[in-house]
Formats: sequence, structure tokens, C-alpha cells
Amino acid sequence: MTEQPPARLAHYGRRFDRLFAEYFDDLGRTLDAPSYSRFTPECVRLLRDLSLRGGKRMRVVLLHEAARLVTDGPVEGLDAAALSVELLQTHGLVHDDLIDDSATRRGGPSTYYAYRERFPGQPRAALALTVLAGDLALALSLRALLDAGLPAEVRRAMADVQTRAAADTFVGQIVDLERDFADTAPDDEVLHDVADRKSARYSILAPMTLGLIAAGEEPTAHEGELRRYSRLVGICGQMRDDYLDLFGDADTMGKPTGTDLREGRHTYAVARLLSAVTGSERDFVRSALGDPGCTPATVAEIRAIGERRGVADRMRAEMGRYAEQARLVAEGWRPRWREDAVAFFERLPGWSVERAA
Repeated sequence: MTEQPPARLAHYGRRFDRLFAEYFDDLGRTLDAPSYSRFTPECVRLLRDLSLRGGKRMRVVLLHEAARLVTDGPVEGLDAAALSVELLQTHGLVHDDLIDDSATRRGGPSTYYAYRERFPGQPRAALALTVLAGDLALALSLRALLDAGLPAEVRRAMADVQTRAAADTFVGQIVDLERDFADTAPDDEVLHDVADRKSARYSILAPMTLGLIAAGEEPTAHEGELRRYSRLVGICGQMRDDYLDLFGDADTMGKPTGTDLREGRHTYAVARLLSAVTGSERDFVRSALGDPGCTPATVAEIRAIGERRGVADRMRAEMGRYAEQARLVAEGWRPRWREDAVAFFERLPGWSVERAA
């Protein structure tokens, strides 16, 4: 197969969305909950709504393409693994929106705000039910693997991958919050480590590892290069997200720019910006950082400063370098794994830095 990553997204995404809908239909009938409970089916409905409301399904693509590194035949266990990685993502979205106090997600209300609307005078109930909804999604992520009709050793290996990925992500979230409490902008090593722990390990490394396990490969023999590849792609993706938040087009992205500035987040773009400005420009940027009332006009002026000072150009060049490093890692897989599948992983880093949303 020679399609570019977006075509592969569409191919796997349509099939997985049907699978995910069927999963939640079954869950609504089979979840062990007391018949008198009204809150439990409501929680499942909210998780279903969030899970099926869009999303790129890149993790599902990585899972299937990793299996194709080994074989182009059918591979048992990929559906269970796909459900697991996307349920873990749902868990992350529920808790992220709670942490960030986000009202919307994927064009609809966040789980937290849905509960706030449901319990307008009971904020503790809304908070508690949001936490529990995210926790349920995490537990279901592991159950999807443990209940799969696979050999016990395969199920255990897959569950271990997902458990470690979840723990890494939680630590990444903690240090991400800690990073923004610092008085000075973090250095690249901190930024790279946060990107790796917070997203790359569960979004890239874990799906690839699960796909290889399902296909009968022993991923521990290749752990070092898989980690390096996922870290580099994760850095590209996070840097692109941070770049778009300041330099992207709001209409194309479907959301306003400048969110990281308003929230006082020390992202790649903010760190690059602070290192490039001095005097009154630096004071202007610092005054906007962490100001929730920062206006679109202020964001536009800071964007113009960043463009004048070469921040946008510098970030595009950096993303290109990291993407090339990741491509070279994948290129080294050609003697070992199937060429057409390797080609997908060679193209993926470049696509991740070229996307506009």
C-alpha cells in the first residue's frame, strides 16, 4: 500500500468507528451495574458520545501499520487492541478537559461541562462524576485486552503495555503542570521529556508495540529504536500543536489561537518566543502570558512579533529536522520488516509537521 497517512486514517477510521459504536452498544447492555442506577447508563452514554465524536484515530492506524510491518495477513487481536488504545484516549480527554476547565471537545460539550449542566447547583457531584467517568474508561481500556479471545501470555503482554503507557502519561501530565509553575521558560530537554511522557509513549509507542505483539513479533528486541522513533515523532507533533496555537489559522483549525498564552503555558512556541525577544517586546509577551483576558488583537500582535523575530521560521526548521531524524530511524527497518509498511512510518513524521490542524 502506498497511500499517504491521511488516506490510511480514512481507511482505518471508518471501520474502527463502526467497531467502537458496536462496542458501546454492547457495553450498554452488558456492563455489570445495578438495575436501579440511572447515573451508570448516563455515564456510558457520555463516554460513548465523546468517543464517537470525531478524532483522527491515528493510534488505530499506527496499531494496524505496525502489525503490517510483520505480515500483510489478518492479525487476531487488533480490534481488541484498537478499542483499548481509544478507550485510554477517551480517559485522557475526560480528565484533560477537567484539568483545563474546557467547555467543549470535538465540537460538543466536554464530559465535565455536560455534568455541570446536569447538576448546576452541585459542583462536587459534577466533579466526582467526571473523574469517575474517566476512571471507568481507563478500566474498560484494560478490560478490552484482558477479555479478548487471545492466548493468556499475549493478553498479559498487551495489558502490560497499556498499563505502563497510562502510568507514563499520568507522570507526563504531572510534570506538564509542574513545568508551567517555573519562573523561567524550560529548556528543550524538559520540553522534549514532557512531549515524550505526556503523549508519545501512549499515542505512538504503545500502539506500535501492541501491533507488533499481535503480529507475533517480540518488540523488546527493538525497544530502543521504537522508543527513539516515537519520541521524535512525538516531539514533532507537540511542536506542531504549539506552533499552530500561535501561528496557525483559526478558521482552518476550528478553534481560536493563543490558548497557550492565555493559560500561561510554557510550550515550545512560548519558550522560543521568550528567547527571541527583549525589552518592551519581552515585557509585552510576559504581560499576556497567563492573562485569561488576553484579546485576539494582543495574540495577533504577539504572533507578528514572533514572525518578525524569526520564531515561526525557526520552529518550522526544527520540526523538519526532527521529522528527518525520525524518518531515518524508520528507514533502518527496511532490512528487517516489510517495505511497504516501513514506507508508511517513513512518511508519517513529515506529514505530522505539514498538517494545518
